[in-house]
Amino acid sequence: MDWRWDPTLFEGSAAHYVVGRLPYPPALADALRDALGLDGTGRLLDVGCGPGSLTLLLAPLFASAVGVDPDPGMLAEARRATGSAPVEWRQLRAEELPGGLGTFRTVVFAQSFHWMDQPLVAELVRGMLDPAGAWVHVAAMTHRGADGDDELPHPRPPWDGIDTLVAAYLGPVRRAGRGTLPDGTRGGEEDVMAAAGYRGPERLVVPRGNAVERTTEDVVAAVLSLSSSAPHLFGDRLGAFERDLRALLGAGLFSERARDVAATIWRP
Repeated sequence: MDWRWDPTLFEGSAAHYVVGRLPYPPALADALRDALGLDGTGRLLDVGCGPGSLTLLLAPLFASAVGVDPDPGMLAEARRATGSAPVEWRQLRAEELPGGLGTFRTVVFAQSFHWMDQPLVAELVRGMLDPAGAWVHVAAMTHRGADGDDELPHPRPPWDGIDTLVAAYLGPVRRAGRGTLPDGTRGGEEDVMAAAGYRGPERLVVPRGNAVERTTEDVVAAVLSLSSSAPHLFGDRLGAFERDLRALLGAGLFSERARDVAATIWRP
């Protein structure tokens, strides 16, 4: 894969991310609390935290938490959402860890590890974990629900039509920052973690089969929250794209069935 990180990957997406992404379920926090024996002590590190959605969900399980992300817009949204939670936000790439942050009981990566230099980050984080600590990878698709033909209160969003519209504006090859991802994001996490000396994996699945209601603006925000259709990619055609997208969606309501969330635990 010849794609490399650049700071435009999620440029302009942060506010859309907050509106358009489905929240992580509280049951995910419960499952990790039980699996890791979390009791309000120790520290949490969320690497690639985005607007802090998972950081703030898990923070009550720890004495304090740190969220790091390279995108200043994402961190601005995280700070707005923090309230009185004992969370520190730092603009930092994962490859720049440990960054003087110290050690942690748990380090989480949610929809983020595939953007990183995985062998390097796995090695860096291993040195930041407490001896009895854990690395947690959370895999979820939060911009859209599960496919299906079961009956819901409202029609599902026309995702095939949305993908076709995005391709009409940006081309058929998936965009990512200033580059492209013709084969999608990388996999192979288990090989990376084993090579870095981690033990595991232990797998958890949190079912999320509930139906959620979404407005046209929710779906527009979901599309613009993606690296592959971030606002800056459309240049001076962004307004035209949004008009065409809203015309495709219409003014009604949509329903989707939320997807399961998977968590994979590794130990140093």
